[in-house]
Amino acid sequence: MLNQHEIFETLNMIDEQHLDIRTITMGISLRSCAHPDPVICAEKMYDKITKYAENLVKTGEEIEKEMGIPIINKRISVTPIAIAAESCETEDYTIFAKALDKAAKECGVNFIGGFSALVQKGLTIGDRKLIKSIPEALAVTDYVCSSVNVGSTRAGINMDAVKLMGETIKQAAERTKDRDGFGCAKLVVFCNAVEDNPFMAGAFHGVGEPECAINVGVSGPGVVYHALKGVKGQPFDVVAETIKKTAFKITRMGQLIACEASKRLGAEFGIVDLSLAPTPAIGDSVARILEEIGVGVCGTHGTTAALAMLNDAVKKGGVMASSHVGGLSGAFIPVSEDEGMIAAAQQGVLTLDKLEAMTCVCSVGLDMIAVPGDTSAETISAIIADEAAIGMINNKTTAVRIIPAPGKKVGDSIEMGGLLGTAPVMPVHGESSVDFINRGGRIPAPLNSLKN
Repeated sequence: MLNQHEIFETLNMIDEQHLDIRTITMGISLRSCAHPDPVICAEKMYDKITKYAENLVKTGEEIEKEMGIPIINKRISVTPIAIAAESCETEDYTIFAKALDKAAKECGVNFIGGFSALVQKGLTIGDRKLIKSIPEALAVTDYVCSSVNVGSTRAGINMDAVKLMGETIKQAAERTKDRDGFGCAKLVVFCNAVEDNPFMAGAFHGVGEPECAINVGVSGPGVVYHALKGVKGQPFDVVAETIKKTAFKITRMGQLIACEASKRLGAEFGIVDLSLAPTPAIGDSVARILEEIGVGVCGTHGTTAALAMLNDAVKKGGVMASSHVGGLSGAFIPVSEDEGMIAAAQQGVLTLDKLEAMTCVCSVGLDMIAVPGDTSAETISAIIADEAAIGMINNKTTAVRIIPAPGKKVGDSIEMGGLLGTAPVMPVHGESSVDFINRGGRIPAPLNSLKN
């Protein structure tokens, strides 16, 4: 039974510490929508999405009102379109992106993810068509998000796809240059992508998922930050235990919402993703947690160790609070979406190289990073390759969401708006990676992939 103290504690977390459900994401399989005629296929996709998700937003709002727990986003993820549309007789997959966008607007959701391809071992005809369509698709839609998985611990890294994605990111930035390259904020390149991720821009409904599932992403950097204020100067054992207990409370709330939403929507309960997802709001920052642990400014020496402990403690506390933990689960470090990260990057303390080191121990990777607009496609591909290698060797999910901001240079910033925040343009190394990227082929899977 909840006692009065616990009730007031939860209310305080919501009112003053930015505790919320970051997203309820409905995953929908589009495998049944295959048809050789692209118009018919797109119509079937639209009809199925709007049928399953017609009450998603309404239900989320009802739960939010009844339980008094903020639910910030309601989202949809679908089967990777490269798979769902591969039987279509068309070279341009933009028609499907438009169908997804139309469905998202009809359902009233914030984003729809799944304009995606899984190419870790090679590219099919449908994969190539989808990747070729990404820049235009992201330019002409408002809510569609795209992702491409270029590597895995089992398969290695598809360097042909890595090269292709560097070029695609540059094209997406150019196609949306009137909005500071905003298209790139909706595009993620993964290694070891997971099938049940509720967070954008990387969400898609994996081929091993059921017909329809509810995945919930919780968040609570502000709550963890506040809890750590009560253990100043205490040993790391105490810090870790405090984070674990706080993560448990946060995730229990997510479990409650996920069960209720899946029951009301008639969908299977998928997972609770217990990630700490920051926002640009003051007091809702992962960087400030690391600084509260004792790091002077996020990015200085000690940051990676502090983040490793934070990530591990969040998982240990959260995993006991839900029957199905999944997604990415841990701590996110998106630069533009975290006011502490923004401040550290503007001071020059948080650099791209340090962020890469931090991705070895956090949930995902190089996220929402702006670089100069004249950064070459090969340099972007090399950044992707480095990050994919970290994921491949360490058997973890890594990702790159990078924005070569058109016309911008180091010292400038770009404004993405809302949860996407403000990104200071960060420097990249000027030396060439052209010969490295032009080799092509596939970096073989590491020895630790042989687990049978």
